[in-house]
Amino acid sequence: MKLDFIDLGNLSIAAANMRGKGKDPDVTDLMPSIRARGVLVPLLVRPNCSEGYFEIVAGRRRFTAVGAVAREGGVVRPIPCAILDEGDDADALEASMLENLARVQPDEVSRWEAFVALVKAGRSVEDVADSFGFEPRAVKRILALGNLLPRIRNLYRGGEIDAGTVRHLTLASKSQQKAWLALFDDEEAYCPTGHQLKAWLFGGKAIAVKHALFDAEEAKLTVVSDLFGEDSFFADSDAFWSAQTAAIEARKTEYLDAGWSDVVVMARGDWFRSWDYAHAGKRKGGRIYVEVRESGEVSFHEGFVTTKEAKRLPGGGGGGEGDAVIAKPVRPEVSGPLNAYIDLHRHAAVRADLAGHGGVALRAMLAHVIAGADLWRVDVESQRAPKEDIAESVETSAAETAFDLKRRAVLAVVGFGEETPTVTGKPLNRPPFAPLFARLLELPDPVVLEIVAIVMGETLQAGSEAVEMMGLHLGTDMRQHWSADAAFFDHLRDREVLLAIVGEVAGPEVAAANAGEKVKALKAIVSDCLEGANGRAKAEPWVPQWMAFPPSAYTARGGVGSVKSARRVAHELAAPAAPEPDAEDEQPLAA
Repeated sequence: MKLDFIDLGNLSIAAANMRGKGKDPDVTDLMPSIRARGVLVPLLVRPNCSEGYFEIVAGRRRFTAVGAVAREGGVVRPIPCAILDEGDDADALEASMLENLARVQPDEVSRWEAFVALVKAGRSVEDVADSFGFEPRAVKRILALGNLLPRIRNLYRGGEIDAGTVRHLTLASKSQQKAWLALFDDEEAYCPTGHQLKAWLFGGKAIAVKHALFDAEEAKLTVVSDLFGEDSFFADSDAFWSAQTAAIEARKTEYLDAGWSDVVVMARGDWFRSWDYAHAGKRKGGRIYVEVRESGEVSFHEGFVTTKEAKRLPGGGGGGEGDAVIAKPVRPEVSGPLNAYIDLHRHAAVRADLAGHGGVALRAMLAHVIAGADLWRVDVESQRAPKEDIAESVETSAAETAFDLKRRAVLAVVGFGEETPTVTGKPLNRPPFAPLFARLLELPDPVVLEIVAIVMGETLQAGSEAVEMMGLHLGTDMRQHWSADAAFFDHLRDREVLLAIVGEVAGPEVAAANAGEKVKALKAIVSDCLEGANGRAKAEPWVPQWMAFPPSAYTARGGVGSVKSARRVAHELAAPAAPEPDAEDEQPLAA
């Protein structure tokens, strides 16, 4: 590479320049500097086919600004240029992208065009990712735009369709894309977009691969992945259910072989209502109930009997007719009572020592939560949503992303695989207690407390009083974690509430002026105020009153779960405290 000064007339835009197509870029910000001082930063060029002529690989905006000065009649001096060696298209394109990415961000379709050219020129996905500071997955995602018809890419580039719609269109075959474009062009037809598009593509039966109990690759079922390569779906729902049913039957056999009295596979779509059941161990006739959702998700509820059966068991849950028959070991070394004697004395000795070692107890408790224990049950909050768009909104939220980043760090610390979905174990997928406890004993207290925080977060029940109390104590500011999205507006349909929200974000005058408007118009006003669009002043960061800590309602009707839970908390906190014991009754803890 060498530096030289080249006349304006001897320069042209190279085909490898990622901004080489389309109309000239906006250079109003460069014009004052170019008029006063000319070009200070050299353009990156390479020889053209004619002697003394060069094509610009990087620096089109500076070149355009100099041309504008020339057309104004200004003085134009030769332009400083760094001249590349001939023949390396990949180097030229890479330089163009790096130069542009450092300035005006190109749109995703422009990146796709440039990345495709780099790959064709011999660069690997990893090379492209390293050069531009992208994750390899992000490069693959951009390259996946090649699965779209050119017109869909142009609609996306022009802002006529959003990223969510494009993401789901990458799941579509070419014929489905053409059918979708026909709906898009038909003003009288409904054209599905965003999350509704996925249901349209799969006939309303989009089943995620992550819900399969079997290996999709081994089953040789056709799987369709989206643009990001993160969500995959089965193309044939009937084939999925055949394989899923076989996997459930295999799990059922495993449970029965393990000594469980029965495994009840519930009808697809039926909910396991915990209040209709009571816990009962394997020895006391407890069953496994298998809950199968229409989404393909399967949950195994271990150790339950119906509430009616529980009443017939001595002590409300054991020793009755439902006890599983346990084969006695042949010629035991100790009798049953002596075995109990040994277990109870060892138990008493360990907990006497444990009472003076809170750090060990904390680690044991944490290992029990993660690995499970016979005397208690801790479940992971499933975050089940009644609608798929609500589930997607939560999964992609800033708060959920921040929590998952910390969870991934904890998974690495405790030695679990990075693809493990949760730190807290689930039925049939619980880690053994001993190695987990040994690992926790190795870790310092601050790290253990970080693990505790993640496990507590995973097992924190949505809508519970615990959420209210922790949010109040932590001073959780929802404005830092949430902003209104399409799912929020889709499910906000109460006109009286919407009018109150308009008053919050736009002011009481605007609310009064639009008191007769329909729900759709009120939503548009709120959205415009939050975004600062369509001539409306941008409102301060806002959350609806039900989502704040503490929450409140907009009308006397209330009916909001978070508000009810907060009222219960307030009532309990206001209840009279237990009487203080007399000084002579107080007993210090044993040292």
